[in-house]
Parts: sequence; C-alpha cells; structure tokens
Amino acid sequence: QVQLVESGGGLVQAGGSLRLSCAASGSIFSINAMGWYRQVPGKQRNLVARITSGDSTNYADSVKGRFTISRDNAKNTVYLQMNSLKPEDTAVYYCNAIITVVAGRSYVYWGQGTQVTVSS
Repeated sequence: QVQLVESGGGLVQAGGSLRLSCAASGSIFSINAMGWYRQVPGKQRNLVARITSGDSTNYADSVKGRFTISRDNAKNTVYLQMNSLKPEDTAVYYCNAIITVVAGRSYVYWGQGTQVTVSS
C-alpha cells in the first residue's frame, strides 16, 4: 500500500507565495517521476510541473519562472514552490508519482488534492 499526502495549500493574495509538499509512504522500492497537476471545476487536470529521478524538470508554460519543483529522495517528498501567484493559479493541486513497489511493479499514484486560492 502506498499513500501520497499533500500539504501546504491555502488562501493567498495575488503576488504572494505558497509551498506545497507531498510525502509518499508505504511499500516503496523506488520513486521515479513525481509531479504536480491542477484542476479547476469542469476542466481537465493539467500538468503543472514534473521532476524525474534524475532531477530533470519540466513546467507548464503558464508557471515557468514562477514555480519551482524539487524533491528530497531521503524523505520521499516532492515540493512545489509557487511565487508571484496569480488568480488564475487558483485550483485544486494534485501530487502524482510513479512508484515501483517492493513487489517490483510500477504504478501511478495520486494524492487527495489540496486547494490553492489566489485572491485579486
């Protein structure tokens, strides 16, 4: 059993910052790529940022230069530092990870989501 637990969402004014965290726990052999997605009501879930096991990163064009993704392999945790937040960043943010479990198979896991609201 593997769980992803997110924290760090909340309400912030435009121009402010938030830091999201996502910790993976359970029967983990290794963690491959980890990422953050976001979703607003009635729309599809979209990639915000992704980081591979080799620390390669990619970002949605809308967040480049404002958001930074990082990971702490010792803690099985991925972070999303969000600066210069805009009202259009308001969404539910979901953590995502591709994890190889101790049985040797790889699966995609999702966190429960954390709300980020940016007021104008």
